[in-house]
Amino acid sequence: MRQPRLGVAILTMGNRPRELDALLESVAAQHTPAARIVVVANGAPLPLLPDGVTGVILAENEGVAGGRNAALARLREFGDVDVVVDLDDDGLLISKDDFCRVAELFEQDRRLGIVSFRIADERGRTQRRHVPRLRASDPLRGGYVTTFLGGGHALSTAMLDETGGWPDEFFYAHEETDLAWRALDARWRVLYAPELVLQHPWTSPTRHAVYHRMVARNRVWLAKRHLPAVLVPLYLGVWTALTLARTRSRAGLRAWFGGFAEGVRMPCGRRKPMRWRTVWRMTRLGRPPVI
Repeated sequence: MRQPRLGVAILTMGNRPRELDALLESVAAQHTPAARIVVVANGAPLPLLPDGVTGVILAENEGVAGGRNAALARLREFGDVDVVVDLDDDGLLISKDDFCRVAELFEQDRRLGIVSFRIADERGRTQRRHVPRLRASDPLRGGYVTTFLGGGHALSTAMLDETGGWPDEFFYAHEETDLAWRALDARWRVLYAPELVLQHPWTSPTRHAVYHRMVARNRVWLAKRHLPAVLVPLYLGVWTALTLARTRSRAGLRAWFGGFAEGVRMPCGRRKPMRWRTVWRMTRLGRPPVI
């Protein structure tokens, strides 16, 4: 197999121009250059971009899922990209060998569908929520997992051709898990590679005003779309209990339960329950689809 050709996709809302410039510089500095680089202005004016970077303007904010689908569509039009690397616009590649390593991983394993980067702040710290496994005490322990990090990852276009792109309905929250579950059910592998680091500011997910509502709604949609019927109440019951135990804000809980009700009430796209062999595979990987 020849070395995969990489395409880079970056979403921006125009509010981080310095960070975006720094990220694009770190992309340009990679020893293995990207075949294509696309920046999507998600409901915002398109910033001034360096030569060789393609801009896409979306008239409205279509969310993370919609924006990444727009980037993916533009990259597919070029016809010369085998792996799509999605990066947050306030992230930074601190090694010049990251793309070389990504290309090697996909070259060595034809059933590798997704590679998750490690997210770390400028002091090298990785938040527990940024480790894509239940046992998150050691962020440097890599291996096969059942989900991946939205801030920095790489996707096989062959996998995307088979499983479909991002779930537009989700807008924001759990869109990575939705894609990972579809990939696993189609017998692709998801790898957490902590040696690939995207430097990213230390943040809280609740900085997004819609966080609690979107998280709850989309978790219900995950269950409705992908889980065998018998697992749906178990999965949602576990996450309801965890939310009650973890959330200290009454306003946050009200928003969460409002989102939960919205998820139950509203359609969420096509239902295609995963195979029981996928449930068992996820269990063996350390995260059965009930938590």
